[in-house]
Amino acid sequence: MQVPADVTNLELASKGRERIEWAAQAMPVLASIEEDFKKERPLEGVNLGACLHVTTETGRLMQVLKAGGARVALCASNPLSTQDDVAASLVAHDGISVFARRGEDRDTYFRHIHAVLDIRPRLTMDDGADLVSTIHTERRDLMDGILGGTEETTTGVIRLRSMAEKGVLGYPIIAVNDANTKHLFDNRYGTGQSTVDGIIRATNRLLAGSTFVVSGYGWCGRGVAMRASGMGARVIVTEVDPLRALEAVMDGYTVTTMDEAAAVGDFFCTVTGDMHVLRREHFHKMKDGAILCNSGHFDVEIDLPALVDLAVQRKRIRDEVEEFLLPDGRRINVLAEGRLVNLAAAEGHPSSVMDMSFANQALCAAHLAQNGRRGGKAQVLPVPVEIDRKIARIKLRSMGVAIDSLTPEQEKYLSSWEMGT
Repeated sequence: MQVPADVTNLELASKGRERIEWAAQAMPVLASIEEDFKKERPLEGVNLGACLHVTTETGRLMQVLKAGGARVALCASNPLSTQDDVAASLVAHDGISVFARRGEDRDTYFRHIHAVLDIRPRLTMDDGADLVSTIHTERRDLMDGILGGTEETTTGVIRLRSMAEKGVLGYPIIAVNDANTKHLFDNRYGTGQSTVDGIIRATNRLLAGSTFVVSGYGWCGRGVAMRASGMGARVIVTEVDPLRALEAVMDGYTVTTMDEAAAVGDFFCTVTGDMHVLRREHFHKMKDGAILCNSGHFDVEIDLPALVDLAVQRKRIRDEVEEFLLPDGRRINVLAEGRLVNLAAAEGHPSSVMDMSFANQALCAAHLAQNGRRGGKAQVLPVPVEIDRKIARIKLRSMGVAIDSLTPEQEKYLSSWEMGT
């Protein structure tokens, strides 16, 4: 019997299955976890509601969660990130409820979130915290039945920590984003490569010799700056945090204010998790043909309403490029409607790096199913160290990399205080 779902076209399922299989080839950590899950069934009988980017890698994670015994329902965490063939394949071939259509409007987006919540999840899995936010504002009847949740991205963790600090968070949530095997690799190498990939696919412009402005020098910003520089661009970093700004200087980048950078940039990429990083006063200074994009989770980092207000004309000039004509004849180009350019204009992070991120999701879900609220209060929790280390060990083994072990003498030395110089 077909599961409840709302996807664009089930006839795309065969193509989606092939693309999930291709992603799986580069995800050995999840494959190892899947084998354990099939034997141990740590999620047996658990309803799990997920709000994630519906990509091939997410498809593979859903298969692993189901192998662990979970009843899964999935919706999109961004209206433009859904890969319709993947959504169709999960419904048709894996019997997983998916509520996601690429390009869905805001009403459909939240209707799909409610459809996932209708399974009354015991665990939640979020990317951006929209699922959790909806539970706390509109579906509080579900709260007592939830054991815990996980959060995938920086923006979501920021929202959840705000909720915890204000005393409104209703159940414990593990910050998967903060695992070392997540943010050191996914945020840096994944965001770096996929963002540049999205920009090039959208524009077919040359980065070499251009001036590329990166706003925000967290792990994602580091990755974007590194890859843009590697493609031959002159990179300028803007920051509000003095420590991160200092690090960017030490890494060899020019650091200045956005007021200064606005006049010289050819490409602008925001990765801050904040709003209106590029705004009206910056648009006034930008050169003709400037290209703006965002790789932060929500579409608020570029003040699009202000740009619309300034423009005398706007038109879609390429599939993922919208041109805004200003009164003085300058043109400013916005990629992917200001949404995540790496997912809206490309395919998101490479599978090999999402392998570790989603391994954290799977193992943290199993951990919560076994431990849940036991002995803990509603707060944002770190990924257990043993999970982080287990994922790193499996990943190294899959890459054919061996590492040393401490000798008994070394262990004794590291645990003692008596042995000094």
